Amino acid sequence: MKICFIDKTEFSYSFKDINSSKLRGAESIIINLSKEVSNLGHEVFVFNNCDYEYKSKNYTWLHIDRINKLFKFDVVVANGDCNFFNLTDSKNNILISHSNQPLEQFLRKRQLFSYLKFRPKIWMTSKYQIEKRSSLIKLFGQMFIPWSVDKIFLESKIDNNINSNQAIFSSRPDRNLNTLIYMWENLINPKLRGKKLIIYGHSKKINQSNIINKGFVTQNELVNDLKSSRLFLIPGHKAETFCLAAEEAKELCIPIVTLGIGCLSERVEHGITGFIAKNKNEFSDYTIKLFNDDQLWMNLRKNLIRIRGENNWIKIANTFISKVYE
Repeated sequence: MKICFIDKTEFSYSFKDINSSKLRGAESIIINLSKEVSNLGHEVFVFNNCDYEYKSKNYTWLHIDRINKLFKFDVVVANGDCNFFNLTDSKNNILISHSNQPLEQFLRKRQLFSYLKFRPKIWMTSKYQIEKRSSLIKLFGQMFIPWSVDKIFLESKIDNNINSNQAIFSSRPDRNLNTLIYMWENLINPKLRGKKLIIYGHSKKINQSNIINKGFVTQNELVNDLKSSRLFLIPGHKAETFCLAAEEAKELCIPIVTLGIGCLSERVEHGITGFIAKNKNEFSDYTIKLFNDDQLWMNLRKNLIRIRGENNWIKIANTFISKVYE
């Protein structure tokens, strides 16, 4: 098949930037998915705001300004915006959705006309997202395929030199980091004075409670921080439809404590790969218990090691191809 991926961001990126700190989950998904689909033998084109263009037999990256209606594809995959379908020609359109996007927001972003005109299937990644998204924006079908993570997380050697005093949060600061900071400062740290929490990209300087704000780092640095951490702490957020950060932690075999908000209850198996707390006090109790109970922590880690690598981009690419014409 001849398959086209379309994306447009304010910043430039290509597949060469896969380990860059400037990428968000939506961009890394396009890189990983397009590459693995091309590896299956399909002819893949990616059009986006790239400053590096690339052409090979099955894999081409071009600047989005180069696309036009003369290009015809078997499948067009738009990353987050129905209006991208106006740029080229295909009878089989798929919209990757990264949000719950209520109908009002869909209308405000002027996507409804394009949605009705091009009739795309909606690609969603969690049961939570399927339940929350308006049924009117699933009229033409849906695909349910969860994501995987970048190869660096799948292929990194698991580190047994764990810092038993370190927890980590690596999601976006607007995904309830303030809630986590509140719990750490008021409920966790007072009972665990020697423990520290690593966070990233928070706008405020924090000088207390052993919270270390590292700003923005490369993926290599992030992997090293994750691998050496004892716990991954993440409340969750109602806008979280998959949470790559939690999936990255799982692939590096770090037990997770969450409030299960949004899709987080789907990223964690309670009592198997971590704990889903019912409230802030329970979240704090689970965190303290996992810091103090080595046997419990080791049992969760063994479970994570056992399932490591089950969800990868090769599997996702094959599932995607099988569902294109369903």
